[in-house]
Parts: sequence; structure tokens; C-alpha cells
Amino acid sequence: MSLQIIAQLSNRFGADPAYVLAGGGNTSFKDEKFLYVKPSGISLAAIKECDFVKMDREIVRSCFALPEFSCSAEREAKVKSLMAFAMVGDGLRPSVEAPMHEIMPFTYVVHTHPALVNGMTCGNDGKNICKELFPEALWVDYCDPGFILAKVVFDRCEEYKKAFAKDPQVIFLQNHGVFVGADTAEEIEAIYNDIMAKLAAFCQSKSVDTAAIVPGEADLETVMQYAPQLRGFLREKDQTKPVTVTTSGGFSIPRGPLTPDHLVYAKAFGLISEAPEKADVDKFIADHSYAPRMVEIPGKAVFCAGKNRAGAATVQALALNGALIEKIAAAFGGVHYLTDAQREFIENWEVESYRAKVASGSATGLTGLVAVVTGGAQGFGYGIAESLAVLGADIVVADMNAEGAAKAAATLGAGARGFAVNVADEASVEKLVQDIVKEYGGVDLLVSNAGVARAGSVKSFAMKDWEFVTNVNYNGFFLCTKYFAQVMSVQNKATGLWSDIVQVNSKSGLAGSKNNGAYAGSKFGGLGLVQSFALELVSDSIKVNAVCPGNFLDGPLWSDPERGLFVQYLAAGKVPGAKTVADVRRHYESLVPMNRGCFPADVAKAIVYAVEQQYETGQAIAVTGGQIMLN
Repeated sequence: MSLQIIAQLSNRFGADPAYVLAGGGNTSFKDEKFLYVKPSGISLAAIKECDFVKMDREIVRSCFALPEFSCSAEREAKVKSLMAFAMVGDGLRPSVEAPMHEIMPFTYVVHTHPALVNGMTCGNDGKNICKELFPEALWVDYCDPGFILAKVVFDRCEEYKKAFAKDPQVIFLQNHGVFVGADTAEEIEAIYNDIMAKLAAFCQSKSVDTAAIVPGEADLETVMQYAPQLRGFLREKDQTKPVTVTTSGGFSIPRGPLTPDHLVYAKAFGLISEAPEKADVDKFIADHSYAPRMVEIPGKAVFCAGKNRAGAATVQALALNGALIEKIAAAFGGVHYLTDAQREFIENWEVESYRAKVASGSATGLTGLVAVVTGGAQGFGYGIAESLAVLGADIVVADMNAEGAAKAAATLGAGARGFAVNVADEASVEKLVQDIVKEYGGVDLLVSNAGVARAGSVKSFAMKDWEFVTNVNYNGFFLCTKYFAQVMSVQNKATGLWSDIVQVNSKSGLAGSKNNGAYAGSKFGGLGLVQSFALELVSDSIKVNAVCPGNFLDGPLWSDPERGLFVQYLAAGKVPGAKTVADVRRHYESLVPMNRGCFPADVAKAIVYAVEQQYETGQAIAVTGGQIMLN
């Protein structure tokens, strides 16, 4: 029951960005014998009862009796070994702050990093003001994280107990955060509410606004000019793929190192430039030994970079949080930054590298790539998007159905987004590209999948239906290629990498289709565009290929009970002797040597091949179960 309570407390605080960001903070529950602590790399918002690491309290506490060591590395290695020995059963590495949780003898301990709290802990006069506002709390001056911090806190708690004849329930750590301990969840909540209320009131008395920073819209011209380039400029030396760059309106990024969380995820310093070119980034790297993750163009835009969309969003969240801390710190005597030595310890600390690595997830084949799938809300498009997401790509679902696109994206991982688009409308396509560049910085793969079909005899086919099919299938591919290629060419010049455009064509683009001239004609024309665009865009490091699927008989294009091709073909008499929709389906299955329709996974494999291969462009890849064989 108590594990359930700490899990609920963890989820409650972890889901509120006012308390923690980027998987930071940790929690614990303890009984007489065991300590159950959050593992490193799992967020409070997502943690479940079964995730907590069970540790022997006696063994954990024995670390405070260890002798002095000649160097910090030897000390930390010994404690790391001891913490592993204290674990009961298998699991992820326990939080590095596990000994801190053992120090506080309360049933529940919740450690968070609220901006409101860190405005005080990162304030030059924070220590003195803390004494006034929280006379019974323990303040601990900044100390390098790890066991040395736990040992300092242990000693300070012993001093506190001698002075107050009790254990501290609130411990403020300079440039770090706060620990709160209590024997009930209700008391934890009450203590936190009191802390936040007193800090808010104090800031109000100093006329300091504590509201979260909400930047406005970034300057669009600035975004389109710099975001695609920064995907290349901001790569670390060991990165083989572009970074993802997310953009917001201008705000003042942190001017120095504030807390361990800010250092781990957003780095100590960002690049501030009116026009961030490659030379500016190279100089920054030479000065700091890492690529900036925050780039501010004052008054116009802030760019935040990560290995994928989730990583970039984390950097953005920490940048905004840091800006808020600096604003709040004005009420506490101005900002107190970490020293160079303190900063360098964090930058070189293996434990924090482990936390960031676990939090970022495991890398798979397409991890870090941005893939746009038009017509991705259902059918073939959704199936393709799903397969690409499994391989690690961040998916943009672009569809006429905005609600459907959003719902589809919600199932495709944290990096997915849904956008409305009419591929046959030039302004709509242009806006889609702009929105994607704001969110991701650019695009690595465009899957031009949006398509429609209308069947009927050429002798009676309506012109409006002909134009509808042609506008979506043929003109839509042209418009998407036109606007996505503009971004890809700029991006690729900066990254030195290739991008891909893959049209989802059809077997009807390889062989004529009776009573289906509008559709087949648009697909034949599409292959002509593929070849022509491939010849032109190869100089921009863009490969253009097509996949030509067989019939996706289970998808809405075929199976929709009102407008699907089975219904249309039955009405048009395309299958001689067919009396029912089932007759039409059996006929089309019989035409395939593999005796089944095409599945989205079949098409996705062909798309991945087109992306991963390095020596083919302008090709049409048949995925037809042997129904169409190329000469």
C-alpha cells in the first residue's frame, strides 16, 4: 500500500513542471528494513510501483561509516559498489541520491527542483532569506553531487538534531533543489504547499513575477533561415545524424550554470548571436569543448537542439526553466552561478551521463530522423508511420483530417506531431513545411503518401472527379516536393548528409488499370515526376524514389463500405461476374502470386531500404507480391 502511495506522490509531482523537468527529482518509501527508491533514468511522472529499487537500509547506511579516501574517484567507486550490493534483486541503477533518502528517517521523501525554490537556492542572498522564511529548514551550501554531498548532508543533519532535538523535514540544497520528508502523503503535500506559498508571497513583496515564461511566436524568416542549418552546425563530432532543433519566440536564455539538471540536459552556456553561422558555432565549440544546445537570436528566436524531438523539447524546457530561475533570483539578491570547478565536475561525472543516457532511450535504425507521412492518419499512411516510429523516427502525421492526424500522432511516441494539410493546396503545403521547421528544424524523410481514387469508364467519367484525383495524387506530390526540397537542400548543405523523398505510388503506376484511368494516369505521371525530380535534386543531396505497392485490400481505400474501391469496382462492373463486394475482393487476391493483399509493413520495409541505400535515385520499387514484375 505504501509503495502505491509513493508512486502516486511521484506521479503527482512528476507531472507538474512547476516541480520537476526532464525526469529530474526522486522519491522514496522506507519501512523498518528496506528503502524503496526511484531508479536513475525513470521519470517521476511515469514511475510505477514495480519500478522502485529495493535496497537494504543497513547496507545503505554503512556508507556513512566509510573511511576517508585519497581521491573522489576512489570514493565514488566504493560507494557505487556498495549501493549495488545493497540492492535486493535486479533492476536499474538506484538514484545517486539514495543515501540522501536514507538520511531522512521519514516514511516518504520527495525531492524536487521547483523553479520557485531554485530562485532562492540560486540567489546570492538565498541562504539568509531562507533562514527568515523557513527557520526550521536545513540549508546546505553547494556541494558536488554524489556521495560527498550525502556525507555533507549527513553531518549537517547530525548537527541539526543536536540543535533542535529532531530531524529536519525540509532540506534546501544550494543551486539544486529541496528534500521534503514526512510520514504521510498529506503532510508531504502540506509542506510543499507551504514552501511554495511563502516563496510566492516573498517574491510578490519584491515585485518579482514568478509566472512561467511563455515566449511568443518566433520570427518566421529567422526560423526558416537558421533552423535547417543549425541541424548540422550543432551536431557533436560523434553524431552521424542531424540534431533536431525546436524553436520558440525570443527570451533570455540562462547566462550561466545554475543546477546539475541544467548542466546535464542544456549545458552550462548557450550561443547568443544576431546571426549564428557555422564560424560562430565552431568558435563556441573551440571555447567550450561541446556544441551549444541553446542558440538565442535576441528578440527573434531561441533554438534548442537534441538528438530527437523529445531531447530538443527537454532542452527547451530547461532553457525556459533556467530563464525563470534567473528572473526569480532577482528577489533573492541576484543570480548565484556554479563555479567553473563545480560545473566541470558535473560535466565529467559518469553518473549524470548515465542518467541522461537512460532518459534518452535506446537508439534504433532511424533514431534522430524526422519523417513526414502525408495522408498518415489512417490506412497505408498510418501503417507506414507506425513502422517508421518503431524504428525510432520522429513522425509528423500530415493529413486533411486534423483531428485524425493528432490522434494518430498520439500513438506514435513522444516525438510525433499531427498537422493539418491539403496537399493539393499550395498555401497549405507551405504552412505545413513552416510548422515542421519550427518544431523539428527540418525533415529527413518525406513519404508522399496522400492519395485518392475514383473509378469509372472513360466514356462517362466526370471532369470534377478527374481533376480531384489529379490534384491530390499528381499536383500534391509536386507541391510537397517543391516546398520540402527547399528546406532539405539548406539542411543537407549544413549537415553533409542526404535526405529522402519517397512517393507511395502504386502497381497502377507500372501497368494500366481498366476503368481506373484517372488513378493510373496520376500514378504513371507520378513516376515521371520521381525520375525528373531525382535528376534535379541529386545535386542537393536529396534522393527521390517511389514504392509501388500492390493492393492494400484491408485499408479504407479499398474496404470503405460507402466509397471504397470494392464498392466502386462492383458498381462499375470492373470484375466480370462479380455480384458482391466479397467476389471483387476474391478476384483481386487471386491475381497475386502470394495470394494476399499488400500490408503497410511491406511498404515500410521498402521505404526504409530506399532511405538506407546510398546508390539509387529515381527508382520505382515494386511491392506487389509478384503481381507486377519489372523488366
